Formats: sequence, structure tokens, C-alpha cells
Amino acid sequence: MPKRRHQRAAIALALAASLAAFPAQAEKPASPLPRPTTVAIAVAPIDFDRDNPSRKQFGKLIFRAGLNLYAKSAYFGGFSALAIDASGHTLLALSDAGSWLRASLDYDGRKLKGLNDGVLGPILDADGRPLRDERLRDSEGMALASGDTREGTAFVSFEQRHRIARYPFNAERFGPPAGTVPLPGGTKGLGGNRGIEAMTVIRAGRLKGTLVAFAEGTASGSGNLQGWLIGGPTPGSITLKRIGCFDVTDATYLPDGGIVVLERRFRFSEGVKMRIRRIAAAEIKKGAVIAGEVLLEANDSFNIDNMEAIAAYRAPSGETVLTLMSDDNFNPLQRTLIMQFALPDATPVSAGPSG
Repeated sequence: MPKRRHQRAAIALALAASLAAFPAQAEKPASPLPRPTTVAIAVAPIDFDRDNPSRKQFGKLIFRAGLNLYAKSAYFGGFSALAIDASGHTLLALSDAGSWLRASLDYDGRKLKGLNDGVLGPILDADGRPLRDERLRDSEGMALASGDTREGTAFVSFEQRHRIARYPFNAERFGPPAGTVPLPGGTKGLGGNRGIEAMTVIRAGRLKGTLVAFAEGTASGSGNLQGWLIGGPTPGSITLKRIGCFDVTDATYLPDGGIVVLERRFRFSEGVKMRIRRIAAAEIKKGAVIAGEVLLEANDSFNIDNMEAIAAYRAPSGETVLTLMSDDNFNPLQRTLIMQFALPDATPVSAGPSG
């Protein structure tokens, strides 16, 4: 068997163990991170197409750069939710081990080249201490309600003990929570590892301020994917048309009032796949069945892993950039990747974020 096929087989076996609900948790740290701590993040550049590094156009997106991330901490990994500040300079990510990561993004022009000033810290319980019960630490989705990645308030969704909580945070602390958001109708039957996986807050247009949430792989009566509009002018259920048995893993807002949805599919016979869909603002309506536009679909012949987190920001030039991260499930055979793509209708730029 060629070396590349050996590698893909190993990744497929790792994902088979990691995506099978509770076995994935065996690799997680047994206890919460006790306090914030600095972490050095080493990187190795990656190309999306390993066999053709000069290729940059994929589907309807333009690949900017990608990095494989490494850090000497048992708590580094498992990243399932992501936010990027409006300048594209600061990252805030949540791990499904109940930890947060903040880091600054370093660019060479518009090409991401490193992560600096890394800090890992615990998500706090109502008593101000790190979440101790493993069933309470499984944070999966995050959407900024106010502020930015340095200080503000975020909605955070959790699996196993399903809930959406409001978390004030700053550079040193994430929490304690400032209450919870009532779960919408239709969430009572969610499985332990099939909770609200994706959330984002619409930032413009008629639904500005609405929290959009999707459950992972939870099908409506029609077999499509169940979602909700929470708060805002027209709260209620929405449905995302299921294409090819993909599950939703994250979502992010777009400057025009639309959203982008990140999806994943895994099968033993084919490995892992990912998809990115853009949903126009006009499609997002209470009771609607939403199809959206596929921007990119990729299998593991490309440089992907278990892609679970996505965020967007608009560069000063007007270009909208999508940033993706993978969840390595704390499995040594998987990777923590970060990569950036430009939207196809973005204005070409000669330089990205600068200091």
C-alpha cells in the first residue's frame, strides 16, 4: 500500500474511534485545567492540496494559508468553537474539555504564519471554580453576544448536560456564567453527544441580534437538519436541507446578515469529509427549509482533519476571510489544524492584517 494510503488509513481508524461518541472522551484530560497558563504554540505550514501546493482555488473559495499546531500541554486540543476579532488579529477558541484558548495571529501579508501569546484557561462554573464534572465540561458551540475576543459576553452550548449559558469573559477569566438561555422546543430528545453543536449571532439585517443554533446530526421529521432562531424578532424552528448525510459542526455570521455553516461526514469506508455552505440572509426565516450554496466540499485526500470550528472577519480591504479549526479529540493520531479561505465574492487584496 502506498505511503499516502497508509496515512489515510491511520487517520480513518483514529477518527473512527474519536467520532464514536463517548470513546472519544477517554483521551480528554481527567480533571479541568486549574488556572490560566501561557502556552507556546509551534506551527508547521500546510497546503490544502498536498500534491499541488500551487493550487489555491477550491470550490468557490480561495485558500490563503494553513498551519498544523503543536503545544506542550495536555489541555491543548479538542477545539470545537472559534471566534476571531474584527481585525483578524486575535483568536478565542473553546475546547470540549472545558478550556479556552486565546492567541494572537501573525501574518506575512495576507498569509497566516503563526500564533503567538497563547493562553489556555478553564471555563468556570457558577461558583467561580473550573467546571469539575466531566459531563458539564463538554463545550461545543460559541457565539459572541457582545464585545470581542479579548473581553465581552459569549453564548456557549454544552453537550451531555445540554444547555446554553451566557459567559462574561476577559483576558484572565471565562465566567462564571451569567445565567442560561432557555432551550428551544424540540431539544428535549437530543442525545448525549448530539447536542447543539453550532451557534452564531446574526449581525446585520432584519434578524440582527438573533442567535442561530443547529444540533449535530439531529434530523427533523423530513430527515433534514434541525435548527432554531433564538431571540430576535421571529424566534422559532428552521431546517437545513441535509445533503449527503453530513452533520453540522459550526456556523458563523457574515457581514451582510447571512451565515456560513461548516459540516462534516465520516464513514469507515471513505474517511472524513467536510463541507462549507453559505446561507443568504433572505433564506433565514422561521419555518423555512434552507438549502444554501455549497462553497467547498473536500475529502481526506486534501489536508483536513475533524473540522469542527469556523469564524469570519472582514479585512480592512473589504475581503471576508473564513478561519477553520479542527478538533483532534485529544487523539495523538489526529491534528489541530487552522486554515484560512477567502470568500469568492471578496475584493482581491495585496496585504492582509498588519500590526
